[in-house]
Amino acid sequence: MGLFDKLRGRRRAGGLATSDPAADLRYLHQWVAEHVGVEAFVEPKTTVTDVTVVLVAADGEWTRRRAGGYAGARRLSDRLQIPVYDVQKVGYPQRMRDFEERRRIERKRAAREELEH
Repeated sequence: MGLFDKLRGRRRAGGLATSDPAADLRYLHQWVAEHVGVEAFVEPKTTVTDVTVVLVAADGEWTRRRAGGYAGARRLSDRLQIPVYDVQKVGYPQRMRDFEERRRIERKRAAREELEH
């Protein structure tokens, strides 16, 4: 096993690189049901990942899964009855960046409090 094989194995364990489209679809259905104002943003294929879809809720919380290509992302949005956008054309929504910034602040605050106690 080479170095890159080892890294690929770890990545698969993390969830994004699962090879079970049915499990991903179930997860995304559940995620949409549990969140308000969800929109889908299709990300292009890279050297590391296939086409992915990022679901972003109204509060900025988000999740990412493989989409089964561009056609799969469009079918997914039809199944989930949510709008879908090409992230290369529209970018990521500001609420997603704001959500991540709030999480960074919360992590720093928690780390500081941990050191104080």
